[in-house]
Amino acid sequence: MDQLIQRGIEHNELPAFQYLIQHGQYYPDMISSFPTMSISIDSTLLTGRYPDAHHVPGLTWYPHQGQKVIGYGSAPVEILRRGTKSVLTHALKDLNNQHLNPDVPTIYEDLKQLGFTSGSVNGLVYRGMTSHQIDLPQPLRELVPLDLPFQVKGPDFLAFGALSNPLDGVTNLPDGPADRMGFNDRYAIGVAKYLIQTGQMPDFLLIYLPDLDGKLHKRGLTDREGIKETDRRLKELLDAYESRAHALHDTILIVAGDSGMSQVLPKEQQPVIDLPKLLQRYHVLPTGQTMNSSTEIALAVNDTMAYVYSLKPENSLKEIADVLRNDPRIDLISWQEDGWIHCVNAGDPTSMRFKAGGDWIDPYHQSWTVQGTEQILDLKRESTSRRNKSRHITYGKYPDPLRRLQGALQSHEGRFLIVTAKPGYELAEAGAPTHSGGGAHGGLDASASLVPLIIYGTEKRPEFLRIVDLKAYLLDLLKSESRK
Repeated sequence: MDQLIQRGIEHNELPAFQYLIQHGQYYPDMISSFPTMSISIDSTLLTGRYPDAHHVPGLTWYPHQGQKVIGYGSAPVEILRRGTKSVLTHALKDLNNQHLNPDVPTIYEDLKQLGFTSGSVNGLVYRGMTSHQIDLPQPLRELVPLDLPFQVKGPDFLAFGALSNPLDGVTNLPDGPADRMGFNDRYAIGVAKYLIQTGQMPDFLLIYLPDLDGKLHKRGLTDREGIKETDRRLKELLDAYESRAHALHDTILIVAGDSGMSQVLPKEQQPVIDLPKLLQRYHVLPTGQTMNSSTEIALAVNDTMAYVYSLKPENSLKEIADVLRNDPRIDLISWQEDGWIHCVNAGDPTSMRFKAGGDWIDPYHQSWTVQGTEQILDLKRESTSRRNKSRHITYGKYPDPLRRLQGALQSHEGRFLIVTAKPGYELAEAGAPTHSGGGAHGGLDASASLVPLIIYGTEKRPEFLRIVDLKAYLLDLLKSESRK
């Protein structure tokens, strides 16, 4: 993503990005959560915790001893296979009300307790302490197979497309069926502009801009039209202030990606890994179907990453890993067993394992015990001094891999493996979206995990450049600003 921004600036195509970078702080390599899918990343951003604490494992996942795989919706075919009502119920009701751990507070809940106001514009994860109504105008209710309206808890201000539009009848926003019911950049920036121009901005406002992700999925990382459109929206936001000086004085603006993208190879190079075919020796649950006594494996595909669930105790996780590692397009396979997290690579007979706690300290002050072939996760262990026995871990192409793998593997109950595809490839099952020649994310590697961060209006910076650390940083900023 950094290359896309830098290339656009070099071609004088991104004046808003250029202005914010020149007048603020710019970091090209903030580390996302894992899997690198928006639902789980947003949960990490808003709770300041990894999935092992917030309990939202990904865009799709299987609840232990459940009847079906849960999906929050990624593509029309996948939604139809899982059942439109089921997907919408999980995405609109269960995600914030049940799946997101109620014992882990979101930033909206913390801010309310501290006496600050907050808002969310099109954020999929929005749990707060203020009641709002999810509804649609009567002619559009027929399009949604849910019992509308219903109540949710969110921040003080909640704009959620046409489903919760507090500005309906106040200002014109693109929220009809042709505009994805308001889940688009024009709607999101339109809401923010209105709040700025009418002096109604809350102390903290999160704005989610989805359009660039869709364009990169379709066109790949060489296409610059999507980032140019995002730049135009950022310019609209800045222009909503009386002047740039007022914006700098009145606002701390933070622009961040949530996940990177891997370029997927063209279709003729067979970039799509058919997981059910690869696991054909087992009875794999078809997409959207209900478990039965013969089901051996369930799949939850998240683009270039997947959870593979073993539902029969006689099928060991290592045995399934050995089947998967025969495909050279597979990158990493990991699972948890006997208190250790095991990792192997496709085509490599060696292995490694690790667990939290121990003598090895990584750059984020996390301690580990690591055994085996460290090259599997491209990490290095170095003892710097015999006298103080200082032992350090440094990471390579997988940013913060130990903690992020641990977070995903301990995010929910069950016996399962994590599988990732090598750069250029993606995982699939029937109905799953594929992106041959385009972009995909989900994985653990740097291309999917490193995202740009721009901080405008303050010289303070986060302790670590990780999305998991942003919540504490944002709360500290608000407390500091309130004391001025």
